[in-house]
Amino acid sequence: MEENLVLLDLWASIYATRVRIALAEKGIAYKSQEEDFVNNEKSPLLLETNPLHKTIPVLIHNGKPICESLNIITYIDEIWNEKSPLLPADPYERSQARFWADYIDKKIHANSIWKNKGGEREKAKEEFLKGLKILEGVIGEDDKKPFFGGETLGFVDIALLPVSCWFYTLETLANFSVEAECPKIVEWVKRCKEKESVSKSLADPQKVYDFILPLLQRMGLVGDD
Repeated sequence: MEENLVLLDLWASIYATRVRIALAEKGIAYKSQEEDFVNNEKSPLLLETNPLHKTIPVLIHNGKPICESLNIITYIDEIWNEKSPLLPADPYERSQARFWADYIDKKIHANSIWKNKGGEREKAKEEFLKGLKILEGVIGEDDKKPFFGGETLGFVDIALLPVSCWFYTLETLANFSVEAECPKIVEWVKRCKEKESVSKSLADPQKVYDFILPLLQRMGLVGDD
């Protein structure tokens, strides 16, 4: 394990998956501690290391906690800067990567679809697809620029990729197809999954659906739209 590195994790979490991809891309070994958010049983370590938000991911490096996924990825990139840079060295390109990652955080919300129903779910679906279509305008699309940042997997790719694990769940609940609406996004996901750091970090979409379905049933969000 790289020094003393622990990730407070949840396999289905979009935000924790970001950190797992970043660590895998850097080739950094760490210990994963799964948190139980289904039963809302948060570990004492999580409550101690993230007392403000009480949520994952938290990366604990030599006893010091770093919270919030994009902040954690930036930290990883700065600490292990000799391995597979995730943010561009050029200040302008770096600012653009941060801009689009922030856009993803603000506009691409899986929760807004699965946590709603009826008209609210439909509205959330439209906003979700609108955001993906905007991202299609800046995505890489050929051998010269296969990723958002160009030739290598980077910050923006890692920010968006975990959402793809939820496509099947969202499509099933809201009756749409990401591939039909945003084919460039689906092709980009396929290119990214050719990298082992990505394919081994992403959750299986069917498993995500099976994970969330009992929660949706308890919340009354399936079965009677």
